[in-house]
Amino acid sequence: MHYSRIMPQEDTGRYFTSTAVLLNEIIKFTICTIVAWNDRRKNESIQPLSYTFNALYAEVFGSDSWKLAIPAALYTLQNSLQYLAVSNLDAATFQVTYQLKILTTALFSVTMLRRTLSPKKWLSLVLLTLGIAIVQLPGGSSPEHKVAKRSATYEGIHLDNEEPEMNRSLGLTAVVIACVLSGLAGVYFEKVLKGSSATLWVRNIQLSFYSLFPAFFIGVLWKDGAQIQEKGFFNGYNSVVWTAIGFQAIGGIVVAMCVKYADNIAKNFATSISILLSFLASVYFFDFQVTLNYVLGASVVIFATLLYSKPDTPTETDKTQYVPLEKTSVGESGSIASSSAEGLEVPHQSDQWARPRSPGLQYEPSKRMD
Repeated sequence: MHYSRIMPQEDTGRYFTSTAVLLNEIIKFTICTIVAWNDRRKNESIQPLSYTFNALYAEVFGSDSWKLAIPAALYTLQNSLQYLAVSNLDAATFQVTYQLKILTTALFSVTMLRRTLSPKKWLSLVLLTLGIAIVQLPGGSSPEHKVAKRSATYEGIHLDNEEPEMNRSLGLTAVVIACVLSGLAGVYFEKVLKGSSATLWVRNIQLSFYSLFPAFFIGVLWKDGAQIQEKGFFNGYNSVVWTAIGFQAIGGIVVAMCVKYADNIAKNFATSISILLSFLASVYFFDFQVTLNYVLGASVVIFATLLYSKPDTPTETDKTQYVPLEKTSVGESGSIASSSAEGLEVPHQSDQWARPRSPGLQYEPSKRMD
């Protein structure tokens, strides 16, 4: 994705990012529709095709599907900002900085979903912010990034065939806003669809469908409409651009599947691997200057990501103790107690689990009822 924005270009200029965002959603919509259709046909093989089509259409465009229009618009803007960010930041720095979405998601979860974070998670968020800040510090051994008067998205950049200079400030601003939108869209998506029974593929169809409208009307027509009409929709496209779009589309589906079928440890482990791979690719392909600040900051970010995904240790009140029936006894006060391995009696609350008694009877353990 980064290379597609800085590689030597054709005489007509670089491709329009608005068209890439639109194609990204079209590819995801097509893939998810095919998978959802095949899943339904497995269970409805004896039914006519029209029955499956009507059932899938009713599920996709149900009464609550319109609620996904808001996160779809947020995700579309986020994707556009990602292209702006990778155009002005190297891949390694972008990958580390983009983990700021963990912080924004956590903050929106606390404010919108009223969730409570443990001290360990708050510590991991502080470490995450600290690590990202360390990465942004200029390294003493590496050349400083010169702030250019024009960024990689400058309209007249096609006049030169040299690699465009990257506007670091613009790239950092774009990635921070993208992280805020990612956190807001994810938490809103979880809030409005909590308890929904729709499948993963149906939800991705709905998101992709509603993303087509802002991607086409705002991005393609309003933002780049005049230039696209002059140069063509597929201006600047080549195998590298198509590969970047394909990876972006498939990556979105894989992330959704990871959230659905994998746990947080596996997801964040994959995130750590992606940071490492981006770092190695940047060094090998783009002559990325390795600095102590980057190595230290990236290590802190990876540690904070893994720490955040680690399950919290349950408190003493949350622990449920299993006591065999033969080791229980009834005390003088009527409470149930058990003998532990050390020979000590461990009292248990019996009111919640005891059989209800008649209000007219007083239970006295010291007296027999003959």
